[in-house]
Amino acid sequence: MNKITFRQFIPAIVWFLIVLVLICLPGQDIPQMNGYSLFLEKIHFDKIVHVSMFGIMMVLFGNPFNKTEFSYKQKLQFFIRIALLISFWGLITECIQLYVPKRSFDLLDRAADSLGVFLAFIFLTKFMTKREKL
Repeated sequence: MNKITFRQFIPAIVWFLIVLVLICLPGQDIPQMNGYSLFLEKIHFDKIVHVSMFGIMMVLFGNPFNKTEFSYKQKLQFFIRIALLISFWGLITECIQLYVPKRSFDLLDRAADSLGVFLAFIFLTKFMTKREKL
């Protein structure tokens, strides 16, 4: 079955919108974990959040292709395209934050976004997609 329906992308679209809302929150509206702030800063928790947000997005957009009977090579091509688009979206989100109060463009956030996409790409290609015997 190689047909992919719009319904299969609904979780990815919902997640995309959640990420959009989160990146548009002014800095003062982001909940602070009083008492845990120093610990969270030490482990760079915000970078873990970026990796997770964009990794989840990659998996959610890639999963409908994964469920098809496309060849491994075809799936890989779709995953590459999705990864490039989501990575570009990460750049756009950082640019959007230039216009959000108390938020800014952060190269480390940008790197974390791309790392999340890359890790999810590896997850999709290595663990979710069955490789064909060559």
